[in-house]
Amino acid sequence: MTDVTKPGILPARPQFSSGPCAKRPGWDPTKFNLDVLGRSHRAKLGKARLKLAIDLTRKVLGVPDDYRIGIVPASDTGAVEMAMWSILGQRSVTTIAWESFGEGWVTDVAKQLKLNPTVLKAPYGELPDLKAVDFASDVIFTWNGTTSGVRAPNGDWIPADREGLTFADATSGAFAQDLPWDKLDVTTFSWQKVLGGEGGHGVLILSPRAVERLETYTPAWPLPKIFRMTKGGKLIEGIFVGETINTPSMLCVEDYIDALEWADGLGGWKALAARADANAAALNAWVEKTPWIENLAVDPATRSNTSVCLKITDSRADAETPKKIASLLEKENAALDINGYRDAPAGLRIWCGATVETADIEALTPWLDWAFAQVVSN
Repeated sequence: MTDVTKPGILPARPQFSSGPCAKRPGWDPTKFNLDVLGRSHRAKLGKARLKLAIDLTRKVLGVPDDYRIGIVPASDTGAVEMAMWSILGQRSVTTIAWESFGEGWVTDVAKQLKLNPTVLKAPYGELPDLKAVDFASDVIFTWNGTTSGVRAPNGDWIPADREGLTFADATSGAFAQDLPWDKLDVTTFSWQKVLGGEGGHGVLILSPRAVERLETYTPAWPLPKIFRMTKGGKLIEGIFVGETINTPSMLCVEDYIDALEWADGLGGWKALAARADANAAALNAWVEKTPWIENLAVDPATRSNTSVCLKITDSRADAETPKKIASLLEKENAALDINGYRDAPAGLRIWCGATVETADIEALTPWLDWAFAQVVSN
């Protein structure tokens, strides 16, 4: 390994960060509708652009017509917190965690809302026993574990006749994986992931069952203003037609619209998923033939096609090896931001979402071999 030749071809775009992610191919901000800048987001133009973002989200993702879609503050985290604080407390809660963000929702439900949830956990790289979930309770989980590379394989484990509501943090799964809307009551994401948008805004999608809960149940705790979705026992419909709770960045909204129009032109979420699948397949083909690295996700059926997490298995490596590889490749401009998440096991995390080109994944893999050889020989 120590005599691996330095590759001669760099990825055309070395952005492999898992959030914010690479911009779409051909991204050109000069094409944005900049007339909205310096204007009120509550003006006719601003509300129209926000409504367009919502309508395109529905079209690209295939969200049912009777589901509400809102743009909310504070990225995916804000959307999840908004939903949990506004909706939970009527019945028992089950939290499912197999990576750090799922662990965060466990902490919030248990220690902040103090709802004494049933907690199902699995170590990094694995899924808990989903057959053990009690759907008489409200159930909270990450659809795609961004920090573990493990995703729910499908929605078959969620019953159609469930009594409780399902809360899916889908931030690195939306636009790249098949989200079964009939099985999801609260779905959240941030557009900085698969569509490569600028951060700071969350998207909250509510099923009719979730809306019914909001309109018939009042939590026992006080709600901050940015969490309130009802007034006088009725849903504040304006949130879901472009009247945001607080001031959004209209430049970020234009960036999102640009990505959505690109996605729509390709054919919607299925076309985006196909791109992510091709990227993940190219990376996994290299993993399969490379002796020093393996997927962190144990079961191929649950491996993410976006946030691919890898562990180094060579005996010469230590906990600092992934960080050193990432640093070396950043200096070479071959890969940016591929060190694993800070709370995850030491390893590499390479984004394979739809805005990445397969040719760049293929160009990256020889650099990974080279960097590993350099690190372990020093």
